[in-house]
Amino acid sequence: MAALTRADVEHVAYLARLGLTQEELARLEGQLNHILDQYAKLAELDTDAIPPTAQTIELENILREDVARPSMAPEDVLANAPQRDGDFFVVPAILGGD
Repeated sequence: MAALTRADVEHVAYLARLGLTQEELARLEGQLNHILDQYAKLAELDTDAIPPTAQTIELENILREDVARPSMAPEDVLANAPQRDGDFFVVPAILGGD
């Protein structure tokens, strides 16, 4: 696998709108090339006998009981709201409308 050049790293940083110092660019060049080297080693493994895996661990939902309990008073919740209408927040419309 071809190594990333300093120009490649600078280009990716530009596309990501990252303002990196020369030291950061040099460090990232080394780190990214190390990651690519490790990937190349993994790509050499024979995985034909290994079935595809969506999850490596069993999934289990851990849910708490949904129990109603007292909450804050509307006055406390809305105390710092920029705009309000009674007990409701007023926010700008985002999907058409006025």
